[in-house]
Amino acid sequence: MSVRPAEASLRGVAGVCALLSAVVHLLLVPEHLEEVPYMGVLFLVGGVALLVAAAGLARPHPVPAWLLGTAVSGAMVLGFALSRTVGLPSYQEEGWDPPYGVLSMVAEMAFVAAFALWCGVERTRTASTAVTRPAASAHVR
Repeated sequence: MSVRPAEASLRGVAGVCALLSAVVHLLLVPEHLEEVPYMGVLFLVGGVALLVAAAGLARPHPVPAWLLGTAVSGAMVLGFALSRTVGLPSYQEEGWDPPYGVLSMVAEMAFVAAFALWCGVERTRTASTAVTRPAASAHVR
């Protein structure tokens, strides 16, 4: 089965977003390990998970990669928001932390948006396949 252009484009956009967010978080791991060790570990786990998601988007069945990338991106957006509002245990930041905060937020929200659009493309593709698939014929002897 070939990948349709819309699906391929969405996978490409999501893959680039996952890679960008992963690189940003992995660059910040040493700093966060030193300041608040659990945050450094979370940055490391999240960055590696996004690398796995990016690689998975290139596979024939990308659903697990989409789910992993969306969950991690959503958690990172939530963590960013919490760390700048009510704070996390022993960790509170102020502002957008340019350029890293801005880059990661844009990349993560774009990944989630690409997933939502991909779901719509898949739903349309599945519906059109069901309509165009010939019905089984009964042979009468």
